[in-house]
Amino acid sequence: MNLNSISAFQDNYIWVLSNDDGRCVIVDPGEAEPVLKAIEQNQWQPEAILLTHHHHDHVGGVAAICAKFPHLVVYGPAETQNKGTTRVVKDGEKILILGLEFSVIATPGHTSGHISYFSFPYLFCGDTMFSGGCGRLFEGTPSQMYQSFKKIDALPEDTLICCAHEYTLANMKFAMHILPEDTAIQEYYRKVNELRAKNQKTLPVTLKNERKINLFLRTDDIDLVKKIKEETNMLQPEDCFAWLRSKKDDF
Repeated sequence: MNLNSISAFQDNYIWVLSNDDGRCVIVDPGEAEPVLKAIEQNQWQPEAILLTHHHHDHVGGVAAICAKFPHLVVYGPAETQNKGTTRVVKDGEKILILGLEFSVIATPGHTSGHISYFSFPYLFCGDTMFSGGCGRLFEGTPSQMYQSFKKIDALPEDTLICCAHEYTLANMKFAMHILPEDTAIQEYYRKVNELRAKNQKTLPVTLKNERKINLFLRTDDIDLVKKIKEETNMLQPEDCFAWLRSKKDDF
């Protein structure tokens, strides 16, 4: 399979997974124009759209793409029923596209009904996990997002995290602020800084990498707990996760 990312808006990525025959599946097309342009340039044959949640920058291009390709099946959670979804899917379901089996994983937090799609090695996780960070909690709770991260962390280490925004540099600046002496964070921050200075993409990333540098996956880390202990006595991993998210909101 061939993994492609299409830039949209200011920092969105629309993912397209295609096979050697050019048949493809499109993930979270918030904008139609760049997708239709890429389809024409690559002579892709779209077969399905996967939606992770209802926000406009993830669903805004669905209608125009489906107008061009009316045969498309649009998969999405219940919260996207009025956003163009033709087949609602939920946690635990498995769907077959391009000969690949995608597992649907409920990952609430960013929105209450957010889902992710996993077909090894690809995880399309929308706005749940970002490289070095996690999605803002618009509808869900820190507890929900923590549990969503636990589900992702249970996947194989060579899973490719295909998130929907280029937020890596900002997330690593935050990580450096929290744990400035951490060598893994320092090294990854330098790498990301160099990539972004050249306007190069930082995604996708492996789960193995995220386990090293993503503080939201390190809530039982001794150094992080020590840092948090300076401000609060709530030291359970879920409490640490909530503390991190609140600090990131104000960063």
